[in-house]
Amino acid sequence: MRLTNQSGVMSDNTSLPSVSNASLPPLLTDWTAPSFTPAAQARVAATMVLFLFAAVSNLALLISVSRGRRLASHLRPLIISLASADLMMTFIVMPLDMVWNVTVQWYAGNGLCKLLCFLKLFAMQTSAFILVVISLDRHHVILRPLDSLNAHHRNRRMLLLAWSLSALIASPQLFIFRTVKAESVDFTQCVTHGSFRERWHETAYNMFHFVTLYVIPLLVMSCCYTCILIEINRQLHKSKAGESLRRSGTDMIPKARMKTLKMTIIIVLSFVVCWTPYYLLGIWYWFQPEMLKVTPEYIHHLLFVFGNLNTCCDLRPLHALVPHSPCSLDRLSARHGEHESDPASVKSA
Repeated sequence: MRLTNQSGVMSDNTSLPSVSNASLPPLLTDWTAPSFTPAAQARVAATMVLFLFAAVSNLALLISVSRGRRLASHLRPLIISLASADLMMTFIVMPLDMVWNVTVQWYAGNGLCKLLCFLKLFAMQTSAFILVVISLDRHHVILRPLDSLNAHHRNRRMLLLAWSLSALIASPQLFIFRTVKAESVDFTQCVTHGSFRERWHETAYNMFHFVTLYVIPLLVMSCCYTCILIEINRQLHKSKAGESLRRSGTDMIPKARMKTLKMTIIIVLSFVVCWTPYYLLGIWYWFQPEMLKVTPEYIHHLLFVFGNLNTCCDLRPLHALVPHSPCSLDRLSARHGEHESDPASVKSA
């Protein structure tokens, strides 16, 4: 199966028999239409398992959040947004990938070709940006705990920006993707063929999405958690030096807040671990297309499925932050008398 550039990142779906998506006509010399290989069959089976697990678990999480009255108001939209982004990945990216690998070519028409490629990148971009918002929220809560009155409105503005930017960044998909039928061969594919005059234009487009999907989120999250760890280390040194810390003071990090911090770090680490191999292989492909001849097909399928595993890795940490769970943040907070700062509770106090 050939690789094509779908959603601005590497994809394993079949393409027309061309070396790139430039405006040159497809070369049909000694070309054989791709088929539903055993490696692709294994990929579809693995994706189906992930789809069922992620769908049930994320829907259950949304129900838990809606019933979790004791959940801090500024945490609720963050958890709902991340679960919603994971559901978009579950109900758009996974089914599209499964069906496309089974059919090999594209049968859904030009309109759905554009729309689904847009939605796929939109879902992936939103998931990455919401992790950035969560990291910024944790950074603000730990380093500026007295500003919790503004946390609710601040998070809503950041989430609105994250969803809007994701839609804007994914919008070129509506214009560069189209259905193309190979001449003299009964084979139609949804590709970017003809949208880029030069191959480096296509590479630049893919690199832009690599930066927005992976590099920028990773840099922002790394900076946020580095500052947080430095602050925690500073407070530990002050505590060891015998300085008294008041629970209401800016130098105190309650255990409930630390619990939330640990869960969000796990979510971020799962994003890095799951998607890094896939993006590294994508970069290799963009700059050295001949690598397709030496890389086993199952490697491409395995790394994409491993990336989708991130949708499931978010679930356990998120459930730990929602009430009605044995390791709920709120139950832990109630047990220790140290609640995550909630604008409403601070205001009433």
